[in-house]
Amino acid sequence: MRLALEEALKALEHSDVPVGAVAVREGVVIGRGCNRREADQDPTAHAEMIAIREAAAVVGHWRLEGVTLYSTLEPCAMCAGAMVLARLPRLVFAAPDPKAGAGGSLLNIVQHPQLNHQVEVVAGVLADEAAAYIRAFFADLRASGQRH
Repeated sequence: MRLALEEALKALEHSDVPVGAVAVREGVVIGRGCNRREADQDPTAHAEMIAIREAAAVVGHWRLEGVTLYSTLEPCAMCAGAMVLARLPRLVFAAPDPKAGAGGSLLNIVQHPQLNHQVEVVAGVLADEAAAYIRAFFADLRASGQRH
């Protein structure tokens, strides 16, 4: 999770919400990502999506068997859906997202019983630190009068 937090801080370099993700297989990082929506003007450029794409390229297959994804924020519906479709076995996330979380807070796409795959979820790892990054980002935006 510490590596995912480092990725989150990279998002600040281009005024993106500080969310980071790291994909790990057999103790080796095979994918990394930070939010790049603003940098790329791409609504799908979430940290988790970028890490999943990199991991699939390394694995050489769309099935991410044996991969654990670490994310600093509970995934949204898009990212959670991608995790199910990639057959990701395990997700570890830091801070919950009560407004858009699809890993158990608002929705639980990753463990929906009617889908063909369910992801094991571990929540709350370094949650306070990850949440502090996000709170500070939005406090700074409000103070500057900008919107995101």
